[in-house]
Amino acid sequence: MTATHRIEIRVRYCECDPMGVVHHTVYPIWFEMGRTELLRATGSNYAQMEAKGFFLAVTRLDVRYRKPAKYDELLILETTVRDVGHVKIEHSYRLLRGVEELVIGETTLACLDRSGKPCALPADWTGGSPASRVTS
Repeated sequence: MTATHRIEIRVRYCECDPMGVVHHTVYPIWFEMGRTELLRATGSNYAQMEAKGFFLAVTRLDVRYRKPAKYDELLILETTVRDVGHVKIEHSYRLLRGVEELVIGETTLACLDRSGKPCALPADWTGGSPASRVTS
């Protein structure tokens, strides 16, 4: 299953170092924004999932910095669901300035229950997940 969603990000001053370059710690936050909006585009959201007792925890994060992003630039973050398993979801990310690829990344998230133990993802997330229909 593959689902992709794009969001625009305008680099804020507080996200930059004194040279006007985005600090390396900001990119994982942007990745979370991408995941959140991709989920919202499927008609769900994290609040609904958590109310049902499902929590997603990042178990792996990989970020590759290719070119710097700078203050006030308008960027596009492309978030893709690469795989949905029984307990995990894998995403990939591409941060673009126009057609220029600045940063790529990947995350793996595990589904946990209220006690923090791994649990199966909701049934509508496996196989024919609504996320498979997102292409915006």
